[in-house]
Amino acid sequence: MKKSRASLRYAKSILSFSEENNTSKEVALDMQKLSDLMQVNSDLQTALENPLIANEKKLMILNGLFPDASESTNKLFSLMADNNRLAILAESGYHFLELYAISNKITKATVTSVSPLTYDLKEIVHKKAKTFSKGELKIENKIDPNIIGGFILKIGDMQLDASITSQLKTIKTKLTKVNTI
Repeated sequence: MKKSRASLRYAKSILSFSEENNTSKEVALDMQKLSDLMQVNSDLQTALENPLIANEKKLMILNGLFPDASESTNKLFSLMADNNRLAILAESGYHFLELYAISNKITKATVTSVSPLTYDLKEIVHKKAKTFSKGELKIENKIDPNIIGGFILKIGDMQLDASITSQLKTIKTKLTKVNTI
């Protein structure tokens, strides 16, 4: 639990600092890149958690991976390295993105599909989802082969389930109700 509290504190601090310096958008882009990188490469998180690797070396790795990072992001990296907290960098970035979305009234929509959405499909989903939300909309695509086909759209606490799995369950329920005496 301490790890989560600390990561949330770092996220709040960097959001406040970046808003004061008008760099919150750049930091959000950096944190999104970090999040994407962590999803693709778990070795980076393992390296950041490794106590045998010096913090200076970890900082060099981060600076090498993010050469175009904003000054605020680089200060965050340095601060976390100085405080021996780079192990919670990914979690802090996640919290930062959540707080940034709230402060900028960005609604997150999650589309679960069997395969990655194409650009055209993403645009269609974006237009449809825009009717259910106000303000800016950010679409995240999750892959789940268990839904067989179709998609599941979640916006906040609302869910639109147009998956084949859901339709098959509906058919099964109707058939079992009809055949009962």
